[in-house]
Amino acid sequence: MSNPESRNHSNRGGMTRPIAPTKAETALLPPFAGLSLDEIIVPTTQAECDHAASEIFDSGRTGFDTEAKPTFRVGQKSDGPHLVQFALTDKAYLFQLHRSECEKVVADIIASTEVLKVGFGLKNDHGQIRSRLGITLDHVLDLDQVFRKLGYRGQIGVRGAMGALLKLGFKKSKSITTSNWAAPELRPAQLLYAANDAFAALKIMEVLEAEGHLEK
Repeated sequence: MSNPESRNHSNRGGMTRPIAPTKAETALLPPFAGLSLDEIIVPTTQAECDHAASEIFDSGRTGFDTEAKPTFRVGQKSDGPHLVQFALTDKAYLFQLHRSECEKVVADIIASTEVLKVGFGLKNDHGQIRSRLGITLDHVLDLDQVFRKLGYRGQIGVRGAMGALLKLGFKKSKSITTSNWAAPELRPAQLLYAANDAFAALKIMEVLEAEGHLEK
């Protein structure tokens, strides 16, 4: 088994490109601790939604991700996102969009130029957000693009980035990623996965920033 850290690969020009650890290699790394259930908040009232929005706007930046109920038939169009996640340095807010109290608050944050939304593969979120909420995802930092500038090929994703940069493993369970995100009540495993997907993006951005890889 090769060393579970980012490796270098020589291309035709003699330059070296870093290569993110594989899924098997990241499985050997110490696990990313992430947020616990006590640090994950699911607003259900207007007051809770407004309080969450206030904290997110005050922070100025947030780990960001969305989840949608999977589609299984050819040509079937998703009506997601069904869940929108915003992570701060010590907690995460998960907004279920079937709650009318949440939708406007989420739309305000997503469209805001005052809050930097940080995540992976955000190109995939733009279309669903526009279709579901009628707004544009604005002021974002797609970490896949940052890692591409650092020499990594394609989409590195949160698992590869966590292994390459923090030398930690990030577990992704297919049974959770493809679960019903439109359910009225989410299971603890869903809450943990959704919150930490956004939280990990924020932590990775902080390390990139500390190492001088982000433009001021």
